Amino acid sequence: MSSLREKMFRKEDPLVYQDKDSHLIRSLTTKDFLALGVGTIVSTSIFTLPGVVAAQHAGPAVALSFLAAAIVAGMVAFAYAEMAAAMPFAGSAYSWINVVFGEFWGWIAGWALLAEYFIAVAFVASGLSANFQGLISPLGLNLPKTLSTASTGSNGGLMDLVAIVVILLVTTLLSRGASQTARVENTLVVLKVIAILVFIFVGATALHMKNYTPFIPKYHVNADGSAFGGWQGIYAGVSEIFLAYIGFDSIAANSAEAKNPQKTMPRGILGSLFIAVFLFVAVALVLVGMFRYSDYANNAEPVGWALRQSGHGAVATVVQAVAVVGMFTALIGMMLAGSRLLYSFGRDGLLPKWLGKLENNLPNRALIVLTIIGIVLGAFFPFTFLAQLISAGTLIAFMFVSIGVYALRPREGKDIPMPSFKMPFYPVLPALGFLGALGIFWGLDIQAKTYALGWFIFGMIVYFAYGMNHSTSTADKKKQTNKDS
Repeated sequence: MSSLREKMFRKEDPLVYQDKDSHLIRSLTTKDFLALGVGTIVSTSIFTLPGVVAAQHAGPAVALSFLAAAIVAGMVAFAYAEMAAAMPFAGSAYSWINVVFGEFWGWIAGWALLAEYFIAVAFVASGLSANFQGLISPLGLNLPKTLSTASTGSNGGLMDLVAIVVILLVTTLLSRGASQTARVENTLVVLKVIAILVFIFVGATALHMKNYTPFIPKYHVNADGSAFGGWQGIYAGVSEIFLAYIGFDSIAANSAEAKNPQKTMPRGILGSLFIAVFLFVAVALVLVGMFRYSDYANNAEPVGWALRQSGHGAVATVVQAVAVVGMFTALIGMMLAGSRLLYSFGRDGLLPKWLGKLENNLPNRALIVLTIIGIVLGAFFPFTFLAQLISAGTLIAFMFVSIGVYALRPREGKDIPMPSFKMPFYPVLPALGFLGALGIFWGLDIQAKTYALGWFIFGMIVYFAYGMNHSTSTADKKKQTNKDS
């Protein structure tokens, strides 16, 4: 029992990670991380969530739901920024928690994040496919049912060909290196932000002040049992909206490839989140001002619909095209981060070590595995499959990182370098970040929590059956024991 406890709580030496990741090329700048973060966070959700949440939960106060979700995300982002500055290792939360709490806890945090990346890749690819097909359909271009929908759908589909193709395109791009990927990402993100700003300015010319009253509708219970109106409705909207903000963790996963990570990581993480919050709140306020919030009920494309109803059909077409581009940038961010996390597991022996091998100083083996799993999920399962598990897994990692700051601080300036950025209002803010993430996790539906529990149990089986016995820290310990004897 003592041997098992020793293995589970053995903390990795940060110098070991620094050495293992030294072959990764540090080429990413603050500009690259800002683009990566904005590209991942400001995805298709900015074109759908404001209208959906306004109609289902919050009314015009949807802007307050976005702000509340942003406050929680911001508190966690401060913790991420300090961790990334102090320990710029591949794998983000997994590697950090391994150093400050021990291997077992790092595995839990990393395994939770892995669910996010696997499913997010599949969902973003499926969503991109649906929007792309909607964009070309008016031109008379339609794929056959067998190639346009997932095999587990109800419309006679066999596979989602567009989802497969787009995942393979991103894989090809990422296999050429982070710096080349960053150039493409930077260009696409600039185009996306410009299009969103165009919507904000065009939509602002069609506002009707009566649509903002009452700003917080009277509370009642929807037919499905969920809350609408009042502070209860705003809170219900927060749990649904928080999914939109989780992309900043994808920045941290690539910190081993950052130039001057002491400065670039905090700036990239916090800067991208600030830009995203501004865009989300602005889009939400314009959208509910253009038409009554109830008009967006069961509307899959509220932004495009509002523009067309206001006589701006051409702008609506551009926005829908940008939505496709936006999902492409999000797919780049998720696949980049997911491949680095898988590489970290292989690097430490918790998953087969060949995943941690580099090819031309790039973790392309891990990328290939992520691609295969993403294709299987994205092409053969409908995108509603396990939707909220993305939020559930990420929130678990967020809780670990928030309380991890308490274990990090006493070691800064000792075996861990003193970071140039520190989480403000310590020791209060880490606790608030933890409680905020826990509160949002608690607000997820029972199905999401059940799936998260199932994924957690599967992760425990993998760890105790394979990872614990094959980890490099266990192997190093055995070598040291043999040497001492």
